[in-house]
Amino acid sequence: MNLAINTPAQTQNRKADHIRICLENNVQSPAITTGLEKYRFTHTCLPELNGQDIDVSTTFLGKYLNAPLLISSMTGGTEQAGIINRRLAEVAQEYKLAMGVGSVRVAVEKPQVADTFVVRKYAPDILLFANLGAVQLNYKYGIDECLRIIDLIAADALILHINPLQEFIQPRGDTNFSGLLDKISDLCSKLPVPIIVKEVGNGISAIIAEKLIAAGVQAIDVAGAGGTSWALVESERAETSLQRRLGQTFADWGIPTADCITSIRNYHPHIPLIASGGLRHGLDVAKAIALGADIAGLAMPYLKAAAVSEAAVVELTEVLIAEITTVLFCTANSNLYELKQSKSLQRVE
Repeated sequence: MNLAINTPAQTQNRKADHIRICLENNVQSPAITTGLEKYRFTHTCLPELNGQDIDVSTTFLGKYLNAPLLISSMTGGTEQAGIINRRLAEVAQEYKLAMGVGSVRVAVEKPQVADTFVVRKYAPDILLFANLGAVQLNYKYGIDECLRIIDLIAADALILHINPLQEFIQPRGDTNFSGLLDKISDLCSKLPVPIIVKEVGNGISAIIAEKLIAAGVQAIDVAGAGGTSWALVESERAETSLQRRLGQTFADWGIPTADCITSIRNYHPHIPLIASGGLRHGLDVAKAIALGADIAGLAMPYLKAAAVSEAAVVELTEVLIAEITTVLFCTANSNLYELKQSKSLQRVE
């Protein structure tokens, strides 16, 4: 199934569809959750801290961040996507946050849309990630194309996203995932920037993380289940009843975000780890960091804000930072390192 080849125009239309569906339809996983609700912070009524001294800054891949926030990879390739990326990049620069752009494949195939991804002019010194589907390594993409993508974005790292469920369901999906680990390993040894591997909402297990780390991957974004279901998104784009049925059946497929974080961190205490997948506020971010993540990525909240205005993105960022800061103050932790080392977060079931 899904043997037809995508044209650049089809890829561009798909990106427009994805934005529209995510903004207009309820495509959140209907039953599975992130698992973060199973944890609760122990309130400290006497924190013995000055709230003005709370520090939520961190570093990731050697670069300073004013808060442990990644504006996760979302989009590019259309006029609307370009506006969204500009708004996100300007706020990322103002608040010194990390940011990823959507898959840059369409810009390679259709150079006239490349400008919708090029955000360095708005964010000259943020931690910025380029993005490509790992499966494209089986569809004529290699070191040269990856170097072009990195140069185009002026990226600090390259995200390779792995999305077998989404590709299997979507019309004309790319489903040849054979031999990818060796190709990822080869890229890791040749690219001048780190490679981050992420899922897209179905999670990365500790077993797969082990293989990726052995291959040379330098950071992992768990992108667990419990947030946006790309199976549901693709069911909304379905061209056949089979595709629609598959998207609905597998709407809750995946490993909850909290389980991804704890299992990977237990086996790999030092790998740079991004928590994403269904995080919706700063309390989720704080829980993810307390469980072992280094930074946290949010997509849907930032997409919805950026679709409104840059001011809405600023407001969301201010709220997220305030929520993280509140957690630290009310658990008597003055910084993120202390939060990680504390026993403040407890499982409640």
